Amino acid sequence: MPSPAPRLPQRSHGRGRRRSSRPQLKRLARPWLLPLLALAAVICGGALGYRITEGWDWGDCLWMVLITISTIGYGEVEPLSQAGRLVTVLIIAGGLVVVQLSIQRILGLTESGYFRQLRDLRFRRILRRMHNHVILCGYGRMGREIGAQLQLENVPVLVVELDPERRQAAEESGLRVLQADATLDETLLEAGLERCRSLVAALPSNAANLYVVLSARGLEPRCRLIARADSEESAAKLRLAGASVVVSPYVAGGRMMAATALRPLAVDFMDLLAGSDCEIEEFQLSADPLLLHNLPGRSLSELQLGRRTGAMVLAIRDRGRLIANPGGDVVLAPGQLLVVLGSKGQLRLLRDLLGSAVDMVETMGRTGGG
Repeated sequence: MPSPAPRLPQRSHGRGRRRSSRPQLKRLARPWLLPLLALAAVICGGALGYRITEGWDWGDCLWMVLITISTIGYGEVEPLSQAGRLVTVLIIAGGLVVVQLSIQRILGLTESGYFRQLRDLRFRRILRRMHNHVILCGYGRMGREIGAQLQLENVPVLVVELDPERRQAAEESGLRVLQADATLDETLLEAGLERCRSLVAALPSNAANLYVVLSARGLEPRCRLIARADSEESAAKLRLAGASVVVSPYVAGGRMMAATALRPLAVDFMDLLAGSDCEIEEFQLSADPLLLHNLPGRSLSELQLGRRTGAMVLAIRDRGRLIANPGGDVVLAPGQLLVVLGSKGQLRLLRDLLGSAVDMVETMGRTGGG
């Protein structure tokens, strides 16, 4: 497995993209330079002509030019002399030239794909503002289901898809889509890999998913990577490449069907939980005992987590041992993992209460520092 790349080079990639956007903006603004200069020349020349021929102040001169060139025709500021009427004719002629020039320029830009480039630039600006989102590589049958579930949870999603038909299907579902090759480092950086919540590699090819995981792990060692695999051999290679979780649709489907047959109530509860405001989060406590001593109590009864936050501690994992439905006499220890159920607000209150005693919080594939 290739050694992870340092974080500093990826930041330089971001600066390079920001610097490269300035020449692109200049290139997109260049086609409008000639029509705008022609319009400014007509306005300034017409105002100067009225100033010379009629002796009006600059405000009246500009007003007369504007109502003439826009064909509003409110009427003359004052009766025009013969020279002033000649200036008006020249302004009308100049306005027609500017309009014709602008129409020709717009038609030429449409044929050259200018407005598509403009939309792409706007979309990339949106991408640079996305944070804490899920990057979904591939929008096949599995990708569609993943995107739909994330939308139900109001999680921001960015789909990376190269196929135009699948891109259109994702956009019709209300998802943002980056049409690019997900196996390329440049694509992952543009998708905001360093700012994302997690990355899901759901491409139809095991080799493509392996490339995505290798690239993402090398660019962002701390990113959570979920990959799709069709076989145990592919799953082993994806884990070796750095995937945090590997999911086989056949294995997962079989386990779900078996669980439904044996424990239908538990499966129904998880389905009900997925459609509610509640979440299950894992709070990894720090291994430093001094940080735990800062808590207002050590046992669950002393902390009174339920009364203070409303969240419920479902289980505690302590050195490989699982304590289900822990009682109030259970004492928190360094390195423990708390499995907690609650709403987003309740879990936020719990995290604030634990403070620096928390090393990491994980929920729905999200990892973050405490």
